[in-house]
Amino acid sequence: MKCFQCCSSQVEKEAKGVNKSSKKAQTSKSIPDSPQKAALLQQPSPDGNVSKPKAPAVPQPPNAIDGLKDVGKNNIAAQSFTFRELGAATKNFRRESLLGEDVSPRRKPLDWYTRMKIALGASKGLEYLHEKANPPVIYRDMKCSNILLDGEFNARLSDFGLAKLGPVGDKTHVSSRVMGTYGYCAPEYQRTGRLTVKSDIYSFGVVLLELITGRRVIDTTRSNQEQNLVAWAAPMFKVPSRFPQLADPLLKGDFPKKGLHQAVAVAAMCLRDDAAVRPTMNDVVIALSFLGNGPTADACSSDPYSESDQLVAKRECYDQDSS
Repeated sequence: MKCFQCCSSQVEKEAKGVNKSSKKAQTSKSIPDSPQKAALLQQPSPDGNVSKPKAPAVPQPPNAIDGLKDVGKNNIAAQSFTFRELGAATKNFRRESLLGEDVSPRRKPLDWYTRMKIALGASKGLEYLHEKANPPVIYRDMKCSNILLDGEFNARLSDFGLAKLGPVGDKTHVSSRVMGTYGYCAPEYQRTGRLTVKSDIYSFGVVLLELITGRRVIDTTRSNQEQNLVAWAAPMFKVPSRFPQLADPLLKGDFPKKGLHQAVAVAAMCLRDDAAVRPTMNDVVIALSFLGNGPTADACSSDPYSESDQLVAKRECYDQDSS
């Protein structure tokens, strides 16, 4: 009997050892090895108890500056800033510290030919989108803040977030929800939502008028009659003798009189309420090429019937027809 008892006790010991090892294996398998498993284990059990295993440590992303070394081909590294850091860099968002808003009296205003050079560069960008791109592209957000300038004031268009493919084939327009910046949108686009390349030409006319006058398209600091730039300048378009009143006072009369008349004529044609009579960007580029290449271009353009003069003649003919 004792032998059998010894054998039974030995068997019981071995069974207990197997049970302990199986329990250890089960507990080792229950340890999550991925975030998905950890999420599943955190779900409540039927009896209401919640298991809360330790989630694996998530590696923190490296600093953007340190990550510049690891940037590969077709990858862009960006650096983010907090609101407090931006406030400190801009002196609590003061106007003179923002991009493009340096109104310090120590800074000299842009001369006439630099302004026309900027207008010419921007018009060439629109010409490429309208005339050379296939299908044509409607920029839809032409404004001064979207024109980038380098050290030599060469203009480049930026921010194509609102750009849209233009009409192709027999289509004359593209129906779209009205989007853009107030003051720059063409009137027919605001009324109907029908978008054409002539909508960009109207917006360019506003930009050109801003360069000529040195005013903002909407300036609430001025009197009620002068807050809207286009509405203020429109009555002067029909009276050439009042064109000098449109010139920026900071220029102090240092601009060619003929060049001012031609630039105002181009802006007036672009700002027509009737989109059909607005010029194409190709016509605008040719007209501004005589104004944006410096005083030597004005001296060389002795042709009495140049492209800009043709636009003036077209505007005068349209005024006569409309009257």
